Amino acid sequence: MHISVFCSAADLDDRYTAPAREFAELIGKGGHTLVWGGSESGLMKVMADGVQAHGGRLVGISVEFLAAKARKNADEMVITKDLAERKAQLLARADAIVIMVGGTGTLDEATEILELKKHGMHTKPVVLLNAAGFYDGLKQQFQRMDAEGFLPLPLADLVFFAEDGVGAMAYLEESAGIQ
Repeated sequence: MHISVFCSAADLDDRYTAPAREFAELIGKGGHTLVWGGSESGLMKVMADGVQAHGGRLVGISVEFLAAKARKNADEMVITKDLAERKAQLLARADAIVIMVGGTGTLDEATEILELKKHGMHTKPVVLLNAAGFYDGLKQQFQRMDAEGFLPLPLADLVFFAEDGVGAMAYLEESAGIQ
């Protein structure tokens, strides 16, 4: 399975990196491919290092203005012209999407992925990995949107909130029919 992970390129506290390492190990040991932003820094590096160390493949999707920060030893590295093309490639090359902790860029990517799913532009499973309760506020907002009729499909059909990597992987494997 090709799993696109959207996450921060910032160096973060262990409460965020530990769940990332756990999830990366599950991706690698499961023989899956990480499709990610291609960066050799922050949480992106943590994910790539973990997947690679446990036997998984790496497909990076970087962007021209960040190409100098791209990982050199990925199995494949694509350099796009802009962020819009990057997001499109991250979605196109994925069987499933996992949104991990991040800043405005990650939030932008997450909302676009969910908006496209809402409109039927893809049916791929989407997980928000809620490490250390990072997305509690967003989850509450989505629940309100659902309760007040702002979503054309049930929230549970749009996104799954996982509290840890084990829960995220179990959901993805169940959604993909992997036993």
